[in-house]
Amino acid sequence: MAMRNSPRSRWSTPILALAIVAGLAGGAWVLKPDADGSQSDRPTYTVRTGPLTIAVNETGTIRSADRRTLKSEVEGQRAITWIIDEGSIVEPGELLVELDSSELENDRTERAIRVQNAEAAFVRAQEELEVVKSQNRSNISRAELDLQFAKEDLQKYIEGDYPRELMAAEADVTLAEEELRRATDKFQWSRRLYDEKYLSETEFLADELEMKRAELTVSVRRETLKVLTDFTRRRQVTQLQSDIEQAQLSLERVQRVARADLVKAEADLRWRDNEFQEQKDRLTKIEDQIGKTKILAPAPGMVVYATSAGNRWGGDQEPLDEGKLVRHREELIYLPTADSMAIELKIHESSLGKLAVGLPADVKIDSMPDLVLQGRVQRIAPLPDATSVWLNPDLKVFSTTVALEGDLPELRTGMSGTATILVEHFDEALAVPVQAVTRVRGQPIVHVVDEGGQATPREVQLGADNSSMVQIVSGLQDGETVLLTPPLGGGTNGEAPQRGPRQDEVAGITPRGQQMHRAGGQSRGDRTQARGASTAQAGTR
Repeated sequence: MAMRNSPRSRWSTPILALAIVAGLAGGAWVLKPDADGSQSDRPTYTVRTGPLTIAVNETGTIRSADRRTLKSEVEGQRAITWIIDEGSIVEPGELLVELDSSELENDRTERAIRVQNAEAAFVRAQEELEVVKSQNRSNISRAELDLQFAKEDLQKYIEGDYPRELMAAEADVTLAEEELRRATDKFQWSRRLYDEKYLSETEFLADELEMKRAELTVSVRRETLKVLTDFTRRRQVTQLQSDIEQAQLSLERVQRVARADLVKAEADLRWRDNEFQEQKDRLTKIEDQIGKTKILAPAPGMVVYATSAGNRWGGDQEPLDEGKLVRHREELIYLPTADSMAIELKIHESSLGKLAVGLPADVKIDSMPDLVLQGRVQRIAPLPDATSVWLNPDLKVFSTTVALEGDLPELRTGMSGTATILVEHFDEALAVPVQAVTRVRGQPIVHVVDEGGQATPREVQLGADNSSMVQIVSGLQDGETVLLTPPLGGGTNGEAPQRGPRQDEVAGITPRGQQMHRAGGQSRGDRTQARGASTAQAGTR
């Protein structure tokens, strides 16, 4: 019964390669040309049922699965003034890198002066606001008082000054009329005395003049009363009412000016406050930047320069050293830990369909050839590696992480290794070399050689492959012989075949429902569908 073995089993890459080579050597021979048109000078392969391991082999680089990446947090470009030796073991808080801070120190001094000036302007704006408030209160109070006085003046005239003036004018008229009556009586008496020759003409004329003066006085006093009642009162009331309106308008103007001055003073205060806060924030930022010129270890670990980790295009980046200029957010140092290690692989897109998160893998380190580590696929990138695409647009590789199991203190970041990811293993399977399969009108075929040396094309159904051998699900029997180099014009209808299986079948993808020919095996389509779902889920993660 076919079983799926663990990668920790005997099916490692060298043994698999030897088995394939041995099978090829044992199953191939050369046919000599026959007169009846049989095949000649073509290697063949005898189909046998045997174990078949589907695996993906790829080289990669060891890195820590848990590492701290330290970057330059200083804006712009800064020169390194001191850097710790690579490979040093550090503790938390230990100085790793120090960047040039001389320019920032100068900026801090200049910014501190600006902060002091901004603070002085802010305090001055505060005092000016209080002065404006005080002046506004004084101006408004004066304007309100003027309005109150104008109203009181009108009331005083209507209720006090005018009645008094009217009374005085009426009194003057009354007194003048009384004086006129007396002067008239005296004049009449004088005329009688003058007629009887008891009074001289001079005295008579004097009394007559006195009477006329009294008459004029009465007329003047009456006109004065009339002017007071008909004109002076109306004019004075109108003037006083106008004074009230003017005082009211003046109060409104003062209030508007006060509000405008207050708004202006408050706006100036806010501007000064914002300027002061901005200068303080800039000073704080500069001080923070100065603090970031010293990069300290956040955790214990071994120092690895980012330029030594092989993450740059072509690996030709200038190594870190004192005097080197580094950019903002540029990675400088890695602090990996040996508690959890992984190997980073670049899987070609043709093999991507075979992989899924969780598949087991055997990992061999180049510097430790006798050590075989165990691991599992932890992550498959959803998109191709950007660096590889930039270097070669036709090359699509996907970053794949295989997490190694166990405590591995002997491993170091940057070591090279090879991972063999075990996709499937069949204890018994019919398989042929991939070069024996051609395609005619999309259908895979092989050329089966009969006992007479004649090669006949036959349609077959393919299963999984490991880039060297491809599983034959149906169409061949154990012991049959196939051509390793099918004829170019040897299609079923004389049509030129296409060499090799389809790309999707090379990637281990077969139509749903296709049955695997192994005892107790589930359908190949079901297994492919499940693995495709796992791959899609891994890509989403």
